[in-house]
Amino acid sequence: MNRILQLDVSGMPRHWLTHEGAATLYSLNKVRWELGDTRVLMRGGLNGAGVRSRVVLAPVIATAGDNKRSAVRAPALANQMLFRRDNNMCLYCGNTFCSAVLTRDHVIPRVQGGKDRWTNVVSACQRCNHAKGGRTPEQAGMELLAIPFEPNAFEFMYLANRKILGDQMDYLSSRFSGKRNWQAA
Repeated sequence: MNRILQLDVSGMPRHWLTHEGAATLYSLNKVRWELGDTRVLMRGGLNGAGVRSRVVLAPVIATAGDNKRSAVRAPALANQMLFRRDNNMCLYCGNTFCSAVLTRDHVIPRVQGGKDRWTNVVSACQRCNHAKGGRTPEQAGMELLAIPFEPNAFEFMYLANRKILGDQMDYLSSRFSGKRNWQAA
């Protein structure tokens, strides 16, 4: 099931919501503005007069609330999101692999003081990661095909959801950093 992209009133992404979670925000009158043509109709129960409740959900909603609590932070580094950032491609040999056979490679190896952060890790196939070992790409004579980067809040929301509607992708991708050739899910 597709989820609803929740933004704060300034347009910063906050969460992927279930339809039920979004309907709750509509019923609490927290939705301040919405975007997108692809709508979902949710039907509720019957009231005392026999009238069925209904709410039409937009694919992107901006909600009122405490923005301090949900301030944008660096996304947690997880292999699933790393591999998606790198389009499931080994950034040494350039081949595409399923997530099960990719590994996290530290450009500056941890044994040489490299940190476990977005800007120092890339997706690598097991063969390339093993060949590189505890060396930098230069020391191993291997070319790095792309520079690792930390996703911004909009890129992170793309990485965090596998089923993104066109309206949602249009909104998110218009704010991508341009550091990668992002592809729709």
